[in-house]
Amino acid sequence: MKKHIKKGGVLALSAMMATILGTAAPASAKDIVIQMAAPDWSPTRFMQEYADKTYKAPSGNNVTLAIDFIPWPSFYERVAASMASGEKKYQLVVSDSQWIGTFIEGGQFMKLNKYIDADPELQKTLADVHPALTEAYATYPYKSDNIYGFPQMPDTKVAVYREDLFCNEMEQANFKAKYSKTLPCTYEDWETVDWETWGNIGEFFRRSPGDKLGSGTTNEDFYGVAYQAGKGYDFSSMQINAFIWQNGGGIWDESKQPEAQAEGVVNSAAAVKGLEEYLDLLKYAPPAAKTGQMDIFQIQELFMQGKIAAMVNWNAVAAAALDPKNSKVADKTAFALPPGTPGPDGTLVRWDNIGGQPFVLTTWNDDETVKESLDLVKWWLSPETQLEFAKKGSGNAAIKSVMEMPGYNDINPWNKAHVEVLPWQKDVWHIPEFFELLTQQQEEYDKAITGQISAQEALDNIAKFQQELLTEAGRIN
Repeated sequence: MKKHIKKGGVLALSAMMATILGTAAPASAKDIVIQMAAPDWSPTRFMQEYADKTYKAPSGNNVTLAIDFIPWPSFYERVAASMASGEKKYQLVVSDSQWIGTFIEGGQFMKLNKYIDADPELQKTLADVHPALTEAYATYPYKSDNIYGFPQMPDTKVAVYREDLFCNEMEQANFKAKYSKTLPCTYEDWETVDWETWGNIGEFFRRSPGDKLGSGTTNEDFYGVAYQAGKGYDFSSMQINAFIWQNGGGIWDESKQPEAQAEGVVNSAAAVKGLEEYLDLLKYAPPAAKTGQMDIFQIQELFMQGKIAAMVNWNAVAAAALDPKNSKVADKTAFALPPGTPGPDGTLVRWDNIGGQPFVLTTWNDDETVKESLDLVKWWLSPETQLEFAKKGSGNAAIKSVMEMPGYNDINPWNKAHVEVLPWQKDVWHIPEFFELLTQQQEEYDKAITGQISAQEALDNIAKFQQELLTEAGRIN
């Protein structure tokens, strides 16, 4: 949707300034509103505020970004309802990468190759985006050359820990005595932490009321480690995929359809080993882990209440632990690389499931709106805006030229870890059957997490369901 409102005074001033400056102002500047659907959280709130303050359309038109902020719990349903209704309300949409196949095949998301091919500036912008983000956020079919979107908020998982505990001399000495290992205190210490050591940390920091903890005494149950183990949405899948990939297993590979099979891959021995390791480490987590309720927000809340020594979580939400208004451990929180799995040469393998979201154009935009929207994309992914996003929006830069700037890793305490894990990111499926696949998988994982079935049974059930569904959909021969 766009609005065209002529204002004589503005036009006269524009013409005069063009004459003075020798620039090519349009004969009639227009007021154009670009509506964007987006989740209501700090990365999109910053985008709105910064656009209001700084964005000037190169065309000379008066372009306004108007974000429709939608609460996360209802975000997908609201976007899907808008797309299905035909109301054509939005010109831009922030989309989880998993949704893009649904809305591409539904005819709502616009393929951008011809615009990129015709625009050297847009080519330069795309070339600067980290390739892991382009692959996950923009390509459909996944890993093809078809481009549909650009990063709005790149996100990865990092380790978050209590410096007051991990750097405490007494705790370090006791850990060394028990496990013959160094209790990781610095970022460099965490670079060598594997999942076995993560389990050691979980066991070591399990304390009961009255036990010594750091320089004090805990008056409540205290737990060592936590990561996602929630039945809702994609919570457990996002962490379990890391264990499966790091152990050499795989998920159904949509980039190799129709030859790629689900059975024999999803429930391979390597995948079962990865899931068994994930389940085994849950015994060191707070009790919520065994109820299927430990989602990203529950982990975050427990950490901010001072009830966990370390967690693995998305840096976009983990950053809240630094806010002293809500976090009891704001002055004690540090960030590091998440644990990995030793490979054949001993180097840690860190494959993980990418988070974050792209923003995409809708197909009903006319040529002028497409041009203005793509100019907005170039502004958002410019070095100046991305640097401000990192500094004042607490976001992660999406472009290499900013991530490689001297001092970038010091802007936010998670920046270094985020940059180093980006090359290790993969993504879950992007096809329209995504939601059915995910819902069934989450239910089976939840049964394993709550002790109702084994890892083998869970993955056998998932593989059988996926094989049948994807075969019926024509994605497996």
